[in-house]
Amino acid sequence: MPKRVYQPKKIKRIRTHGFLKRLSMASGLDVLKRRRAKGRAKLTVAKKLKQK
Repeated sequence: MPKRVYQPKKIKRIRTHGFLKRLSMASGLDVLKRRRAKGRAKLTVAKKLKQK
């Protein structure tokens, strides 16, 4: 049986969908603007990752 497609990684998730990544692109700023306008409590998956 093959391996499942989704293998969760916190660091990868934050680097791909995180707040700083959104800020770095014009399209990402549009995403944040839409989510603010809609009244989302969470704009992105996470703003920072806690270091161990």
